[in-house]
Amino acid sequence: MLSYPAAIPLSNRTLNRLSDLIRGHRVHRGSRWRRLNPGRQALLVLAHLRNGDTFSRLAAGFAIGTTTAWRYVREAINLLAALADDLNACATRAARLAYAILDGTLIPIDRVADQKPYYSGKHKRHGVTVQVVADPAGRLV
Repeated sequence: MLSYPAAIPLSNRTLNRLSDLIRGHRVHRGSRWRRLNPGRQALLVLAHLRNGDTFSRLAAGFAIGTTTAWRYVREAINLLAALADDLNACATRAARLAYAILDGTLIPIDRVADQKPYYSGKHKRHGVTVQVVADPAGRLV
């Protein structure tokens, strides 16, 4: 097997913040043992989110199973999603700004059983639309 070094253009603060979230979640759940410690799990999740590494590539790099890599990523994404504001809080914050930036993209997906809601006529492919609201400095609202 060949390996390669990779860099993630994120700060140590980001890694520490996600590690603390994972550590707190494990204490709350009473997890006794995991294959990766919270810091390594956070690094795995950030590598997936920032670099788009596949689960099989992450599993090989961190010496875990593909299913475990998927489970670790899902767990961390759920923790991060719980921190996000709801739509009403977002609209309230955006209303106080001089202006807000609304941007979106289509993330390609495989076709699903109910294809019609996920098909984009503009892009001529199936996908999920992701939209964000940001302040003038580019920070997510």
